[in-house]
Amino acid sequence: MKGESFAMNGEDGLNSYKKNSKLQALDNVGPNTFACVQTIVEAVKLKFKNQLPELHVFFNDHVANEFNTLFKAFLIDRTYMVARVPGSFHGQLIPKASMNLMHTAFCVHWLRRVPEQVTKVGSCTLNKGRISYVSSSDEVVEAFGAQFESDAEGFFAARSAELVDDTFECLGCALADMAKEKTLETLITTEQKTLEMLIDLVMAGLVSDDLLDSFNVPIYIPSPSEIKRVVLGMKHLISIERLEELYYTSNLSTPDDVRGRVFHIRATIEGILVKHFLSELNTNELFERYIHKIE
Repeated sequence: MKGESFAMNGEDGLNSYKKNSKLQALDNVGPNTFACVQTIVEAVKLKFKNQLPELHVFFNDHVANEFNTLFKAFLIDRTYMVARVPGSFHGQLIPKASMNLMHTAFCVHWLRRVPEQVTKVGSCTLNKGRISYVSSSDEVVEAFGAQFESDAEGFFAARSAELVDDTFECLGCALADMAKEKTLETLITTEQKTLEMLIDLVMAGLVSDDLLDSFNVPIYIPSPSEIKRVVLGMKHLISIERLEELYYTSNLSTPDDVRGRVFHIRATIEGILVKHFLSELNTNELFERYIHKIE
């Protein structure tokens, strides 16, 4: 089965991912994409004693995501050329052995698709009453874990094929390397509130029960050991130089904190919700309910 395309909210409006992405924010350096590229450029400058070679940077995202917002924000005096490569990062995007260095962040935890068996009505592994694998049955957790392993193998195989031999690969799988317990605490809270909102809409007759039962968020947070097993199992990847555990928690002590958190969640999953529930879902009403529940 083909993978889905899960796009964040595009452009730069009130509900856009650009305005509401807190996980990737880097203090005082502007948009995270450009900050990461600039860090790499500065490192290359040091290596080549400020005699900078020609650099060509390829920016990748799903076809459905908004590239124009990225291009409008480019610095005029940048020291590199740019191009876009639309498509899923789970497969090969550029010719083999054509890239010297790669950087990716906040993507490996996204699955190509939700495991089919957890959304199939009548299946013994139907994930009824949940919208993710968190706090679900062992069978559901195993299904999500297997999907992650398959997707991650495809991701790393594609990246290793695209790289020139004997080059350094920078893979910033920041979300994927988080320690499970602390991260899952936050996910459980998020899932509970999202599920409560959707159940409210079912009870009000605004969303069908079957649609809710078949909805799951295509995310899996692997442990460091799971990342190691996948990477070290690839024949072209020899070692992991550094692996850090990052902890994500939410500070919801003020009304602004609450609204900021909800805007971030909306920017991330609104497209997934709309695609699944179609015209049955009023997202404005949904996320207003979300704010009230967290408060």
